[in-house]
Amino acid sequence: MKTLVVVTHPNMETSIVNKRWVEELRKYPEKYTVHELYKAYPDGKIDVEKEQQLIEAHGNLVLQFPIYWWSSPPLLKKWTDEVFTHGWAYGSKAQALKNKKTALAVTAGGTEHDFSEEGSLGNRLDRYLLPFETTFQFCNADYRSFFAFYGAEHYIAGSSELLSKLDRNAEDYVEFLDKL
Repeated sequence: MKTLVVVTHPNMETSIVNKRWVEELRKYPEKYTVHELYKAYPDGKIDVEKEQQLIEAHGNLVLQFPIYWWSSPPLLKKWTDEVFTHGWAYGSKAQALKNKKTALAVTAGGTEHDFSEEGSLGNRLDRYLLPFETTFQFCNADYRSFFAFYGAEHYIAGSSELLSKLDRNAEDYVEFLDKL
């Protein structure tokens, strides 16, 4: 079955990395469904039943977003709060996410060193992503880790160095998703 990639970026037009990842995923419509939350719900009013049906229709679920204040953009939090309901996502009779392969794809402005215990932030990226991992585990999903692009803010938009790194990274992202 296909992988549903829920993309949550409030400024996709100005994004560099998330936009490039989406472009790469759209090359493979037989493998991936790209679902952009800010395009689907510009007013923030989420159609819970539609979202649950979309998740159920896919074999894997990936949440893609930029790190915002050590978490996700607000619409993804709202989406999770509203879509992952008791009896559907969790609870003794919930089956929707049970054993579903799940993962995260995130972009971080800081470098990989920044997101280390020795770095300026003092924590690894996986520690900031722990609430997402815990949510998936609570829903009995099969959490498969995360894919990250570090240091986006350290490149000049459109520079050959960034474009080269982005192309390789986008291909690595597809490979990561294929291995779920």
